[in-house]
Parts: sequence; C-alpha cells; structure tokens
Amino acid sequence: MTNLSKTSKQFNPGAVNLLTIDEGGDGQRVDNYLAKILKGVPKSHIYRILRSGEVRVNSKRVDASSKLALGDQIRVPPVRMMQSNTEPNSHLPVASKFEDAVLFEDEALLVLNKPAGFAVHGGSGISRGVIEQLRLERPHAKFLELVHRLDRDTSGVLLLAKKRAALVALHDAIRNNQTDKRYLVMVHGQWKDQKRKVKLPLHKYVLPSGERRVSVQDDGQDSETNFFLRKPMGEFTLLEAQLVTGRTHQLRVQLAHLGFPILGDDKYGDFELNKALQKRGLKRMFLHSAETALRHPLSGEKLKLIAPLPKELERFIEVLQSQKASKDDKAV
Repeated sequence: MTNLSKTSKQFNPGAVNLLTIDEGGDGQRVDNYLAKILKGVPKSHIYRILRSGEVRVNSKRVDASSKLALGDQIRVPPVRMMQSNTEPNSHLPVASKFEDAVLFEDEALLVLNKPAGFAVHGGSGISRGVIEQLRLERPHAKFLELVHRLDRDTSGVLLLAKKRAALVALHDAIRNNQTDKRYLVMVHGQWKDQKRKVKLPLHKYVLPSGERRVSVQDDGQDSETNFFLRKPMGEFTLLEAQLVTGRTHQLRVQLAHLGFPILGDDKYGDFELNKALQKRGLKRMFLHSAETALRHPLSGEKLKLIAPLPKELERFIEVLQSQKASKDDKAV
C-alpha cells in the first residue's frame, strides 16, 4: 500500500507524499518549496521530477515557476535523500546562539542585534549562517525568512519575517523607501560637512576567486546615502549614515571612493591602517546598523528598533578619547 503523508512533519522520502500547503509555503514557487523540503536532493533531480509530471498540485501537472497557495495539496514522489555529514548530531537539541541578541519579537517579526562575524546565510564556504542556525534552534517555526542582508562583519539590526504576509509587506516598504535605516560608521579622515548627500553609481562584479566586489562605475546602479557628522576624533570621524538605497556594500564603497575608508574594512579599506588599528584594539570593521524605523508589517504600528553599539566598538572609542586627552595634556 502506498504511504501518503499529510504534512511536511510526517514527510517520508521513500514514499509518495501528499502535503498540504500551510502559511510557510503560501506564495512560494514550486521549485523553491521542493528544494526546502527535499534537503540533500540535487536541484537537477527536482527539476527532473517536475518535468516528468511526478509532482502534482491539486492533481494537476505544474512547472517550476508555479506559485503555491494556502491549502493546496502537492504530490511529491519517492526520492533518495543524501545523508549530510555536516550535522552529525542533528537529532540533538541545538544550542542557542542568538536568543540574547533578540531586540523584538511577535507573531510576525523577529529582530536581532546581529553580532559581527556571522554571515546571515550559508554559502561561499560557510555551512551555517544566522538563518540556518535559527531554523535549527526553532524547528517548529512554520516560516522564517530574512527580510534583508547585513555583511558578515557588520553588526546591528537584522529583520526576519515569521509570516509570508509580513515578508511581502516589509519588502514593499523597503522598495518604496518607507523604512529609515541608520548606521554608525567610523572612517579614516577628517569629515567636515554636518550633512552630506552622496549619490554614486555602483557596479557589481565577481573576482576570479568567486568573491563579490563593487566599484563606482558610470553604468552602475544608482546609490544614495545621507551622511551626518556625529563626532570628530582626530584623524578619524564618527558618522551616521542614513540609507536611501540599499545596494551591496553601498556604504563601504561610497566612503572608500570619497577617500574616507571605513576602519577595519578588509575589502575596500586601508589595509596597513587596519593592521595598526588591531594593535589599538579594533579587530573588526567599524560599521553598525544602529537603528531602523518602520511600520509593523501587519498592524501598521510605528516601530523604532535600536541596537546598542557593541562593547568592542565602545571600547575603541574610549581608547581614542583617552589617547586624545593624553596628547592634549602633553601639548599644554
């Protein structure tokens, strides 16, 4: 007798499965939904079973780009799952890495103060990013998706959606400039303007190693940032940056192009200066997503999400202030 499972929690890869689409799959493309539940199955095989008609939605053949809806029934044929060696103790409870970093959470939204050094998702040699870790920590979560990205070495406010409706609403808000994202950044150089609007065309390219890079180029995408002077600190300057657009590496490339590289930036910064700053206590990039203001994606309530400056960046500011005070005393 053919075994028919009704939900993804009872999924049996060795049998025919009939799965009912819940909120986690509502609105997803069929190929993306299958890739999520058929972990370890090559994408080429997923597309093969779609083309052959073995996958059916509501008893009808579908193509890879078809969208699923709440309550749909999807037929998944027997497949052979590869055993992963990267999670040998996957049956054991996963230790929490980010519970202490939660800034806000309700039924639709999860907001973290992401520490520096964590990629938001796996890839490029990283087996597990923030999103993969959270899904392991919260195995019963029906839906959990990144709303946006932060660079691995950037800390601060990171938004995740716990409902597809929230994800769609937040993406619309970002696209229509209805969010206010502010960063704290320290640069090399003496920035003079109290406020400065910067518009530059940014072009993405890939190095032979596979790493993504961005440069200022006439044929690039428009990027725009408002910079505010927060504090002169001798040869350095603390700035507040308000994103108008959200291009890849936007702040890092704009500031480097203007001759004000971000301290600790290992891609676009001053590498010799970075080495010297490590001896003065700065062992990471001084870029922090400090505040995001937006309306709640479901209720419309105004939210101001604030991530305090990490202790290691606060300590570096204290080091600079004490060194400046010492110089001033000697000058008297």
